[in-house]
Amino acid sequence: MARVLVVEDDQFVRSALIRHLTEAAHTVRSVGTALEALREVAQVGFDVVILDLGLPDLDGGEALKMLRGITDVPVIIATARDDETEIVRLLNDGADDYLTKPFSVEHLSARMTAVLRRARATAPGAEPSSPAIRVGGLCVDPLRRQARLDGCALDLTRREFDLLAFLAGRPGVVVARRELLAEVWQQSYGDDQTIDVHLSWLRRKLGETAARPRYLHTLRGVGVKLEPPQ
Repeated sequence: MARVLVVEDDQFVRSALIRHLTEAAHTVRSVGTALEALREVAQVGFDVVILDLGLPDLDGGEALKMLRGITDVPVIIATARDDETEIVRLLNDGADDYLTKPFSVEHLSARMTAVLRRARATAPGAEPSSPAIRVGGLCVDPLRRQARLDGCALDLTRREFDLLAFLAGRPGVVVARRELLAEVWQQSYGDDQTIDVHLSWLRRKLGETAARPRYLHTLRGVGVKLEPPQ
């Protein structure tokens, strides 16, 4: 099972999370402030962090940025806030998933399982699933988690790399959004905007736009494909 850090200042919610996660055989530590969370992460190795945004000493969004400065441990945001713009910003800042309160323990457990599966599959020492993939001037190395375009390294987030590698492994094949959610996000359902946002970030780093695509092509109502420029 997983080593979990719960960052939550509401004592009732905190106790409930600790109880249910412990019953599920996870090892759980908990703190009520952002600074305590940073100290715990720096001193203890965790598999996943469950982070509330409404912390008393520092907004959880700022805490997320600081966490990303010292670790790549998966972070699941758990908060009552449901503003779409803020969700997109947090994903951009490095959150691995986002849950809006109230949520069931079963829902949290499913999201944790998906996040941990992705993290373990890409951990150092994991067996490579395939050799480097080349599509035109694009080279994606799943083992080293590196991508280069025309010889220049691409600075990609974890999720951007996962999305690019999945599409590059199927050059010229139209991949449905539902399949992207299942294979890249490990979710059976979700918001299409999450995919659109990550595709937009990828296009920017590949030097293209939706209006003038080179590698990434969206077929409205069907899906997305990656293929070499014509």
